[in-house]
Amino acid sequence: MVHDTQALSNEPDRAAPMHSRLNEWARRQGERGWDALVYSSAYLALIAVAEVAVVMHLLSLPPNAAPVVVGLVTFAVYTSDRIADADTDAVSNPRQAAFARRHRDVLYVLASLSYGLAVALSVLGGPVALAITLLPGVFWILYASDWVPAGGLPFHRLKEVLLVNSAVVAFAWAATLTFLPLAFADAAFTPTATVVFAYFFLATFVNAEIPNVRDVEGDREIGVSTLPVVFGVRRTRHVLYGINLAVAALAGYAALSGYLSAAAVLALLVGVGYSCAVTSFVGRTEREDALVVAAECTFLFVFVALGVARSLPV
Repeated sequence: MVHDTQALSNEPDRAAPMHSRLNEWARRQGERGWDALVYSSAYLALIAVAEVAVVMHLLSLPPNAAPVVVGLVTFAVYTSDRIADADTDAVSNPRQAAFARRHRDVLYVLASLSYGLAVALSVLGGPVALAITLLPGVFWILYASDWVPAGGLPFHRLKEVLLVNSAVVAFAWAATLTFLPLAFADAAFTPTATVVFAYFFLATFVNAEIPNVRDVEGDREIGVSTLPVVFGVRRTRHVLYGINLAVAALAGYAALSGYLSAAAVLALLVGVGYSCAVTSFVGRTEREDALVVAAECTFLFVFVALGVARSLPV
């Protein structure tokens, strides 16, 4: 009986290390899953799907393949960009750069398959849908590659040119998000579509500049001119506030003109408020990576707010 009592008393001692090992294993798996979601740009693909869903609701379009196509294209383009920029990102975002280098071959294959599948699906929408699907890839090449001839201009990539860099990114995604659902639905371009395009252009411009605050040292070293590099972080924050106010004014105009419903305008204003809150932390937090992710999640708040607003008696 004494031996049995001792064995029972030792059970908690043996269980404690096992529980600790399980916790450590779960923690490591969680970190790996989070790294794969964030550093591979998979989460951006999910956000892109939500963005297209918002566009389709705002434009009253029937369900189609546009959200899937845009999600695949987003994953392909941003994954390729992170692989290409792994060396320069080593200064400003070492964990992302290390992930891109470590899984370079796998990420290249996944990005290629994603774009290939997106192109195949876009064929179902016709030649216009196919052309729009190719648009982000074309703009990424113009944005990131050294295609400008040496000697004629003081830059080799559009990525190096102040405002043009963020404007190219904003235009490519705003055009894709707005026009691809229209192409799949074979719908006409309306004044409401113009408002939606302008909204996503301005909002995406803000989201494109916020990471530049984190990357300011690396951008300065490689000759990339961004708002934080040229004007400083404080003035950049003020410019982003101004753009957010322009988005709010655009939403107000859409409401007064009858282009968007009250529920839709309310959802867009929720996004503006959230974006202003994120912008307020620009240059005021050391968790710059988290701030970038928070900015990119703006459209998720619009997506959720739109769903909630639709159920309200507005």
